[in-house]
Amino acid sequence: QVQLVESGGGLVQAGGSLRLSCAASGNIFNINDMAWYRQAPGKQRDLVAAITSGGRTNYVNSVKGRFTISRDNAKNTVLLQMNSLKPEDTAVYFCNAKVETSTRTGYHYVANYWGQGTQVTVSS
Repeated sequence: QVQLVESGGGLVQAGGSLRLSCAASGNIFNINDMAWYRQAPGKQRDLVAAITSGGRTNYVNSVKGRFTISRDNAKNTVLLQMNSLKPEDTAVYFCNAKVETSTRTGYHYVANYWGQGTQVTVSS
């Protein structure tokens, strides 16, 4: 089994910064794509930023130039640096990872995992 644990959320004023961190642990052979999603009250969960194992990144238009996603493959972590935060960034942020696992019989499979979510609140 694989666990994703997030940290770094909180309350910040508009224009401020926060850094989210997500650490993966457990039966990990390799981690493919990692990403951050967010879900505001009454809305669906949407992709914010994603990063491949090779470091290619993708951002939703509303955060381009303000958010930066990065990862440390040796530590199985993904970070989201959020600058120039706006009230509309308020949401629960979820870490996501596609993890390859190796079983005792040598079978490999890829599964999708989610963190528990961390609240980000931006006041105006």
